Amino acid sequence: MQQPPQIPSNPYAAPQAVVADFAESGQLELAGRGMRFAGALIDNIILSVLLVPAMFASGYFTMLMNGQPPSYLWNAGAMAVSFVALVVIQGYFLNQSGQTIAKKLLGMKIVDLNGNKPEFIKLVSLRYGVLYLIGMIPIVGGLFSFVDALFIFREDRRCIHDLIAGTRVVLV
Repeated sequence: MQQPPQIPSNPYAAPQAVVADFAESGQLELAGRGMRFAGALIDNIILSVLLVPAMFASGYFTMLMNGQPPSYLWNAGAMAVSFVALVVIQGYFLNQSGQTIAKKLLGMKIVDLNGNKPEFIKLVSLRYGVLYLIGMIPIVGGLFSFVDALFIFREDRRCIHDLIAGTRVVLV
């Protein structure tokens, strides 16, 4: 009996793959880009509500209005105070559930690559601390923050700070 001729595969055809539902596969569903943006916005508003009055009290805005830019040392001190404020405000929630206030409100959490809550020290130092340190470098810090945010458009939706800390943000 003669076999039918083999049809060569089309190199331009869309890849064929079985797509399983996250719930069926036991995997965690990644948080959406819009949800992560909203969470970052809410968390930054919460931090700003506390830091802007402190900036007024410290004379930061007065210096700027008088045409006197703050020194690098002054800015480094302000970043350190900001980081401490972040840990004080969000630390309890990050330690308990791997969530910031906004992530808790929006139904997201930070997990390691195995789906577990990351260690608090690792989470705070690598996910947030490294960003603050790089943020203190003039020009490079701002550029890094921008590129970090753009990484959300990768398929795995992990920003640079997620890659550094070995984390991802998932839906609860």
